[in-house]
Amino acid sequence: MKSAYFLIAFALLAFASSFASAYDPSPLQDFCVAINDTKNGVFVNGKFCKDPKLVVAEDFFLSGFDKPGNTSNAVGSFVTPAFVEQLLGLNTLGVSLVRIDFAPYGGLNPPHTHPRGTEILVVQEGTLYVGFVSSNQDGNRLFTKVLNKGDIFVFPIGMIHFQLNIGKTPAVAFSALSSQNPGTITIANSVFGSNPPINPDVLTKAFMLDKNVVKYLQSRF
Repeated sequence: MKSAYFLIAFALLAFASSFASAYDPSPLQDFCVAINDTKNGVFVNGKFCKDPKLVVAEDFFLSGFDKPGNTSNAVGSFVTPAFVEQLLGLNTLGVSLVRIDFAPYGGLNPPHTHPRGTEILVVQEGTLYVGFVSSNQDGNRLFTKVLNKGDIFVFPIGMIHFQLNIGKTPAVAFSALSSQNPGTITIANSVFGSNPPINPDVLTKAFMLDKNVVKYLQSRF
């Protein structure tokens, strides 16, 4: 009798284990439309893997993160990524890194979201005002903090967040993200600079703005 119970328990455990391992992997790009003819297949969820016998140290190496990015632009910031596109050895590892340079007196990494990754940021130089906004269900609460050299802040996956240099000198931060390709959606660019443009009637109502203001904002992006 005991052996029968053991066999039943073992069978249930095996079934539960197989069910638990049969999950869908998180998406690693914006979309991955299925096709029936594999001859026309271009992407898998991620990238195709190199033959392990041909892997070399250079596949896991990237230089240049000591060099500051050019912040002479409209927002006064520059992001240098180390995603799977730049560092092929990251494929399937679920992690990536960026360097963010900020111009003094207001260099901004504007409100954006990473749909596929949580971000943890550490300030190397300067003083940053950072924050994120929670979901509608949580009441769109704003969480902010002023960070100095050596301080760390976490931006949960999918939350709209930003970083602003409030110091008189350039600032530098490094962020690790929990995806090889976390994706970035900059809110203003996406809403007012989409291709093709969103119908101004939609944005006029959504933002409660005059249509001429909406058209002007769209012209800026």
